[in-house]
Amino acid sequence: MNEQEAKAFIEQLQKEGVLTEETRLIWEMILPERLKRMYDVLQKRTRYITVLTEAVDDPHNQAAVLRTAEAFGVQDVYVVTGKAPFQPNPLVTRHADKWLTLQQKPDIVTTIKELQAKGYQVYASYLGEGTLRLGDIDVSRPTALLFGNEHSGVSQEAIRAADATFMIPMYGFVQSFNISVAAALALYDVTERARQQAGERYYLPFQEKKELFEKWMWQTLNPRIRERLAKQLGRSV
Repeated sequence: MNEQEAKAFIEQLQKEGVLTEETRLIWEMILPERLKRMYDVLQKRTRYITVLTEAVDDPHNQAAVLRTAEAFGVQDVYVVTGKAPFQPNPLVTRHADKWLTLQQKPDIVTTIKELQAKGYQVYASYLGEGTLRLGDIDVSRPTALLFGNEHSGVSQEAIRAADATFMIPMYGFVQSFNISVAAALALYDVTERARQQAGERYYLPFQEKKELFEKWMWQTLNPRIRERLAKQLGRSV
């Protein structure tokens, strides 16, 4: 991006209202190429599809689900911990988690009901009788995909609270996927179909984009610069 292109891009974001005078001290510290990268990613972000995990204990699996969600443009990940704390392995996340909105919750049934109250239909990953194939998940409405513990899967309480269950068809001797693989396969299918079916409803409204862009700008700054600006702007680091 040359100087003229950078200037035109900044002016575009100002006209759109994404960059404001209130945040000038922040965005002037960021290279236009970096701003454009964040802006381009933001245009594909969604809350139409979300992810909920229950008692995923392995730090590698915790991290892999976050990285997968971020890669497919899913903004929100809800986490209910099990026996182990939520400490995703940073070598696996590769900083993907800093671009996400993580919601750590204490109880799975309450969280499912919270999502349903927000308009989501909750589909739990489950291999039992009566479960739907992945491709039969209805994406005409906002959808949350629930994945459970590495060994015991989704709890019976969660299955009863969910709207429906789904499974990924398998044709070999092995009849289960690692949770990180299951999340990747499921999110690829569901986000692809939802993007086509939901149209503009799939993407974030302007105000949410603006708020998220400001958050991303802030956290992309060098910690020392962030600390100095925090003092100037009277905000927390």
